[in-house]
Amino acid sequence: MSQNHAIKEVTPLRETECFTVFHREKEKFDFPYHYHEEYELNMILHAKGAQRIVGNHVEEIDELELVLAGPNLPHGWFNHNCESKKIIEVTIQWHQDLFSERFLDKNQLNFIKRMLSLSRYGLHFSSDTVKQIAPEILNLHKTTGFDSVIKLMLILRDLSIAKDTKTLVDGDMLLDKSLTHRSRRLDSAFEYMNRHFSEHVTLKDLADQVNMSEVSFSRFIKKRTGKTFIDNLNEIRLGHATRMLIETSNTVAEICYQCGFNNISNFNRMFRRKKNCTPSEYRLNFSGSRIFV
Repeated sequence: MSQNHAIKEVTPLRETECFTVFHREKEKFDFPYHYHEEYELNMILHAKGAQRIVGNHVEEIDELELVLAGPNLPHGWFNHNCESKKIIEVTIQWHQDLFSERFLDKNQLNFIKRMLSLSRYGLHFSSDTVKQIAPEILNLHKTTGFDSVIKLMLILRDLSIAKDTKTLVDGDMLLDKSLTHRSRRLDSAFEYMNRHFSEHVTLKDLADQVNMSEVSFSRFIKKRTGKTFIDNLNEIRLGHATRMLIETSNTVAEICYQCGFNNISNFNRMFRRKKNCTPSEYRLNFSGSRIFV
């Protein structure tokens, strides 16, 4: 699968939060090949025969699967030859700046720093490591507050010194430069959309924000993300909508308008296209299984 077909996911993780844990049981994989700004640790149990694609690396997975994907590294899991009807998947995502460079430079954190650096190639952990760490990862969503941050750090510490860990992506073919090259203008545009997603946001608003003409900015964001300004804005709005479906008891219609959509039919149609289910089905399937710390 080409990296050009990777979808940019907007994780509904606020700047003031440390990480999110998504814990679920399912019968199949239905999330598209994607990438995002955050680190992601993904553990999958009982899905032998499923296919993992990370960057340019394609492989059939075993019974115990644990991968750390660095920021903007395209990845995805697909049904392939998996016949299991009870797949357990735990996804942990955290901001790039959760652990600052100066913090990671301390002697005691050298191994974690090295692991996070190598994660840009995708890191695959051995079955023995998964057996040892699985109980901690499975229980992480049951912990809250400061304790959960310490538990995440202990998990990362154990993984950073684990044996038989391997990188997945060929360094010479790491990524399309359009995904890895940071842009202050792009960051500023996404920051603005995240801040004002509930309001009426126009192309002119964003162009003014980054000191470009509307025509130039329209070309710029399409070239850098593969999507139009409005598609990027709607993905951000959908990310916030998924969070509200999990965290609040607001009706689907209320969430639709609170996230900046002005048409409930359009919202439902767009949600189904991106998430393969309706907002109501999403709430029913995932409510209570995702926490934000």
